[in-house]
Amino acid sequence: MSSGRRNQLKTLLLQIGEAMLEEEVREAEQQKIKHMEENCPGFFLPGCMHELQDFCRKLHKQIDLVDEERYDLEVKVTKTNKEIDDLKLKVQDLKGKFKKPALKRVRMSADAMLAALLGSKHKVSMDLRANLKQVKKEVKDEEKPTGDWRKSIEDRAGMDGRKKMFETEA
Repeated sequence: MSSGRRNQLKTLLLQIGEAMLEEEVREAEQQKIKHMEENCPGFFLPGCMHELQDFCRKLHKQIDLVDEERYDLEVKVTKTNKEIDDLKLKVQDLKGKFKKPALKRVRMSADAMLAALLGSKHKVSMDLRANLKQVKKEVKDEEKPTGDWRKSIEDRAGMDGRKKMFETEA
C-alpha cells in the first residue's frame, strides 16, 4: 500500500470517528433534556399561602425520596467496590505463587558496600573498630584479711558465722 493511500485512509477514519463523537455528544444532550423534562416539571409559584405550603411539602417529599435513592446507591457502590477488591485479591492469589530467587552470597567490605550505595561521589571509609569504646580491665583488690587466720575461721564457724558471711557478701 502506498503512503498516499495510507494517509487517505487515516484521514477518512479520523473523519468518521469525529462524526461519531459529535453524534454521541448530540444524543447525550438530547437524553439530558428529555430526562429533565420528565423529572423536573416547570416551576410555578402559587398565589396564596396555603398553596405555597402544599408546594413546599411536595418539594420536601421529593427531596427525601431522592436522598433515600442516593443513599441506597452509595451503599450498593461501596458493596460492589468491596467485592471487586476481594475478587482482585483472590485472582492475585490464584495467579501464582511467586518463586523467590535463590540469593547468592557476596563478599563485600563495608567500604565497598557504602561506595555501592552512595555512589562514587561520596568517599566514606568505615573503620568499625575505630568507633568502639576502649574498656580497660579493672583488677579488684580483694580484701585480704590481716591478722590471725585461725580467728577468722573460728568466726565463720557455726550458724552465726555463716550468717555474717552472707550478710557481708550481699
